[in-house]
Amino acid sequence: MIMETAVTKGIKVSVIAEFQPFYSDPEQNHFAFSYKIKIENNSESTFKLLKRHWYIWDSVGSSIEVIGDGVVGNQPIIEPGNFHEYVSGCNFKSTIGKMYGFYTMERLLDGKTFLIAIPEFVLTVPYILN
Repeated sequence: MIMETAVTKGIKVSVIAEFQPFYSDPEQNHFAFSYKIKIENNSESTFKLLKRHWYIWDSVGSSIEVIGDGVVGNQPIIEPGNFHEYVSGCNFKSTIGKMYGFYTMERLLDGKTFLIAIPEFVLTVPYILN
């Protein structure tokens, strides 16, 4: 598994993706993936994660844009030196896809909002690389 990372304004976002064969059905062109994200606050300020914005593509040309509040039902507050982790997933009609996006973060000190990059990462069924 490859970890992708991006740092914006002292916030480090790391992603590891994994194919989920148990939830997939290749005969029906259904490929399930999970991804684990760790958001580390290496800044001097406390932030609240307000929104997520994803761009998602698969190798058969399907694309989707996902915009929503928080992550997996939460709008975590991340203090300096702390982190928030979560696991989520997506389904593709092909063996390869990719995702990237950004979070809207609010600095609690003054209410200012920032966009924090989520690095692009590839979701691949392992056996197609052999």
